[in-house]
Amino acid sequence: MSASHSDVTRGPVGRFINTAEETFIAILLGLMTVITFVNVVLRYGSESSFIHLIERITGRDLPSTLLWGLETVLILFAWLVLFGLSYGFKVRAHLGVDAVINIASAPLRRVLVILSALACIAYGGLVMKGAWDYWAPFAGYQQTTGRIIPTGFDESTRDQGWYETEQVPIPFGRTFLEDRFNMGEEYEKLPRFIPYFILPFGVALMLFRILQATVAVLRGRADSLIASHEAEDAIEEAAAHVAKGGN
Repeated sequence: MSASHSDVTRGPVGRFINTAEETFIAILLGLMTVITFVNVVLRYGSESSFIHLIERITGRDLPSTLLWGLETVLILFAWLVLFGLSYGFKVRAHLGVDAVINIASAPLRRVLVILSALACIAYGGLVMKGAWDYWAPFAGYQQTTGRIIPTGFDESTRDQGWYETEQVPIPFGRTFLEDRFNMGEEYEKLPRFIPYFILPFGVALMLFRILQATVAVLRGRADSLIASHEAEDAIEEAAAHVAKGGN
């Protein structure tokens, strides 16, 4: 038995969450595409008649490039990767080597899958600690103590809330950010803790999805954490061949 994509979208809440996640991924991809396209047009078409026409219509001189464009695209790409990582666990889109598991007996296969799930949970916990410890100082929070397992919070953590991105401007909420995270001091650019927030958030979401997949395996709703696309494609081809009346 394998969990399918429909298993994670059952019920109105599940469908809403799934739609929200897919919409967020689409927005990230769309923003990356638009910013890159606009930057290319401005950089290589600054002297074109099209750009001059837009400048006459708007009454403003357009820049020859978006100084914040490259850095923003890099940030969006990082968000896309880390958010998509957890989504991949949710819909079982990650590929894996299942040659050994496939030749094992059903009881042994279940044990191996559970062991791999526990290994993923342990790995996710380690990455979660590292992600929090990296992000926390930029938001004015404390890092955790302990080399592997968190044992508390380090009160000597240096507040690095004043660190900013290189070029990305603050689109809104400047006063709130300055009062809450920079002791009222002015931000000239977007503070780093905002783009870096995807580290603890993305890893926490990934860990949650791994736990969900593990529960599905324990309850018998799935037999793996990964998708075996080769086997699925072979089954679909065989079914299509039979449906056409082939031998």
